[in-house]
Formats: sequence, structure tokens, C-alpha cells
Amino acid sequence: MAEGVRIDKWLWSVRLFKTRSDAAEACKSNRVLIDGKPIKPSREVRVGEVVSIRKMPVVYSFRILELVANRQPAKNVPRYIEDVTPQEELLKLEMARAGAFAVRDRGMGRPTKKERRDIEELLAELGEDDAFDD
Repeated sequence: MAEGVRIDKWLWSVRLFKTRSDAAEACKSNRVLIDGKPIKPSREVRVGEVVSIRKMPVVYSFRILELVANRQPAKNVPRYIEDVTPQEELLKLEMARAGAFAVRDRGMGRPTKKERRDIEELLAELGEDDAFDD
């Protein structure tokens, strides 16, 4: 393999983005970082570097184990990257998912009295008292 591979091509190859143009766009919009610095899509990556990707609300981090330029099957991806995302970042994702329970589908109308009591009870357990104060 060559000395380096373009970051946009590598991100697409290890299935972190669906298309190479999505990976390039993420680089252009400063959502892909190496050593805390935004990078251009043409930057070449090397083995051992840690790539951070901001996908709100989490910043995922991956260590490059091996370079690859062609799209890989999902089962081969662990050979090329190691997930080194800090536990605090993954907790942010869990908190965001937990907060989504109160969202009602469009057309469902207002909560019934029982549903409202259940929601208030759950919010009280989470420490978010007075969620429905008028």
C-alpha cells in the first residue's frame, strides 16, 4: 500500500460515511479532525493517527490500524480501525436517546391523563421536576 491514503477515501472505505462525497463534505465543513485540527479531504492519513468525527451530539474517535483505499465489507472493518471514542461521548448519545421519549408522533394529539402522569413520573425520576408547569 502507498505511504498514505486520502482521508475522504479512507473514511468511505471503512464505512464511516455512506459515500465518498459525504466524507469529503464532512471534511470541508470541519467535522473531521486529526489532532484536534480540521483537515481537508485531500489530506493523507497514516497508520496510528486518531481521526475524530463530529456527528452531533457525539465526537467519535477512531485509530487507524491499517490503510485501505477500496470499500470494505462490514465484517472486515475492525481490521482497519479501532474505536477509541471516550465513554463520556457515548454517554451523551445515551442521554440524547433518553430525552427523545417525550417526543410524540405527529397526529397523536395531546397525551391522555394517564400518559401525562407517566411522563411526569419519569421526568421526576430523572430530576426534571415541573416539566409541565404552565
